[in-house]
Amino acid sequence: MRYRFLTTDVFTDAPFTGNQLAVFPEAAGLPAPRMQQIAREFNFPETVFVLPPELPGCAHRLRIFNPTTEMEFAGHPTIGAAHVLAALDAIPLREGHADALLEELVGAVPVSVWGERGRPTRARLRVAQLPEETPAPDGAALAAMLSLTPDDLVGGGMTPTVVSCGMPFVMVPVRSSEAVARARANAERFAATLAGCASDKVFVFAVSAAAGADIHARMFSPASGIPEDPATGSAAVALGGYLAAREPGSEGRFGWSIAQGVEMGRPSRLDVEVEKRAGRITDVGVGGSAVIVSEGSMEVPVP
Repeated sequence: MRYRFLTTDVFTDAPFTGNQLAVFPEAAGLPAPRMQQIAREFNFPETVFVLPPELPGCAHRLRIFNPTTEMEFAGHPTIGAAHVLAALDAIPLREGHADALLEELVGAVPVSVWGERGRPTRARLRVAQLPEETPAPDGAALAAMLSLTPDDLVGGGMTPTVVSCGMPFVMVPVRSSEAVARARANAERFAATLAGCASDKVFVFAVSAAAGADIHARMFSPASGIPEDPATGSAAVALGGYLAAREPGSEGRFGWSIAQGVEMGRPSRLDVEVEKRAGRITDVGVGGSAVIVSEGSMEVPVP
């Protein structure tokens, strides 16, 4: 059976930058093992399959696969899928704006899309699961795993921590943008250091304007078949939760821009917003632009 797909670059407004994504906008009839094979065939960080919703109130259901496994939640596939669906009028833009719920394994994810002259230009998601923190491995071991030294870590109240908004990441704050750029994933140390950890995905970042944003970040996940990811929306919302929890104020809205993918030659820009009330985080979102790069069809054997 022939299935249509579109490819997009997400968290960018320029083709051939940002994070690559394949979207199958009408994937009904594809079994999960075939979806996994297709994701492996594309070998993009993720491939998303759009299906009829099962949860009440949701416009579409998304199944998201990286090259090795299905994911409960991921940011750049959600943003990219919302962009594609709006471009196809499957999320209709009315007066340049649309809100919708997209069903994922983590639950119903609220998305908003903005556009001009009927074409989407930007999308934003709000998390279905508020940030949760759990302990991370020893900082010195994490530094060695990233080919850094313990002196590169920030320390104090900014210790490495696992944070999840549906997808857990090991947050590793470092002192400078230079340290972010210098980080290298040691695959052997990754396996040993993260054994028993809640996540095999590591987000190293510095609060620094050196890369043209508030934060310079990189994400490494060699065990997931992603040596490095150019833009990671699910890590960005986790980072927003991490930073907002450490803000001294108990009330307000906080925002950060994140530069990622710079070292890969695929620069990306992610904008994170967090709301905090009475000392508790009540809302987290991430947004950005996307561009459709190509369109085609794939002949897929379906049992």
